[in-house]
Amino acid sequence: MKRYTLHLGALLVLALLVWSCGGGEATNTDSESTGTTTGVSDTEIVIGSFGPLTGPAALWGNIMKGMDACFKMINEEGGINGRQIKFIMKDDAYDPSRTVPAVREMVQKDEVFAFVGGIGTAPCMSVMEYIVEENIPWIPPITGATHWTIPTKKNIFAMLPYYIDEGIIQTKYALDSLGSTNIGIIYQNDDVGKSAVVGAQSVLRERGLDFVAAVPVEITDTDLSSHVARLKDAGADVVLLWTLPRQGVITINNANVINFEPQFIASFILSDMGLMHSLTKGAWEGVIFGSLATPPYQYDNPVISKFKAAFAKYYPEDRWGLFPYSGFLYAEPFIEAVKKMGDDVTREGLIAALESMSNYDLQGSTLSFSSSDHQATRSMQLLRCKGVEQYEIVSDYIDSDSDIEALAKELEAL
Repeated sequence: MKRYTLHLGALLVLALLVWSCGGGEATNTDSESTGTTTGVSDTEIVIGSFGPLTGPAALWGNIMKGMDACFKMINEEGGINGRQIKFIMKDDAYDPSRTVPAVREMVQKDEVFAFVGGIGTAPCMSVMEYIVEENIPWIPPITGATHWTIPTKKNIFAMLPYYIDEGIIQTKYALDSLGSTNIGIIYQNDDVGKSAVVGAQSVLRERGLDFVAAVPVEITDTDLSSHVARLKDAGADVVLLWTLPRQGVITINNANVINFEPQFIASFILSDMGLMHSLTKGAWEGVIFGSLATPPYQYDNPVISKFKAAFAKYYPEDRWGLFPYSGFLYAEPFIEAVKKMGDDVTREGLIAALESMSNYDLQGSTLSFSSSDHQATRSMQLLRCKGVEQYEIVSDYIDSDSDIEALAKELEAL
């Protein structure tokens, strides 16, 4: 969900150097050559993940904790078709130079069967080519970048809508439902934020408009007072918010200081409204944000109540909210696909099971994969924060009908 100032090309060179130094080639085998599947025994399936348990994006680490709690819950219930899930999660602090050796270790030493999760565009990009070359199933990279499914990669399946699409959906709502023509954006100055800019601008162009202000933020920025002042001076009455969670908090707090009261529309990456409400001491109330599924606060929903109880059991010191809930949701398609395979668990079988998943109900969101399309959804619903766990639905699921390949090329040119 961000890109460090180190150029992506340099990251890939670093990755190649790391893979070529020490430890030799990956020793993983597959079922076709040996009759066995890497990471699978009669009693266990080994899977891996990576994300920021520490560092500037550590709040997103609760997504990985949610996945861990999910697999612990599954194991306590007897596993999947009699096999326990061994879930290995590595802290990369949201730093691609740490993601590379972590993934290499999981492949070569831990011999993972698949990857479930993996947080952030730049970290995921630093290992994408390697995971593709090893043909290790990966669902899902937790990022809405276009790289995972444009073009389709045999072993990678994406669940988040494209960031480009989310920018389109936000802008359509601002124009058509809020009646705004004075739209600004504050965005992470990387692939994440620039994707939103490209998507939003494509809609504004069609209406003969442009942003009144487009304000980039570096991931190391902590003083955003001048950034927020630019949006206010430009007369923005709607501001699209695309930053790290801590910078989202700073943005809202700075806006309050200067009595700047636009309608903020935050990306899904800031959608843990309970967390954001707490960190802003209530100032998050009124913010509109993207949602992929039934929010995690409907405790009359037996599935959500079960997830919440499991997370409280395994992570009693951490608060329940959208981020840990997302971990359960991201794990669900993998679990369902493994169930479909029965006793014969192979990588090719997992890929085939995922490709046969059509109109799968993920707590209100519908996911579909096919052999030619590994992008699960391109739609999103919008909610408004009304309290720590109170919200109102302000839109139905809004689809993006954009020419995503053309917009992806536009993004590459930035």
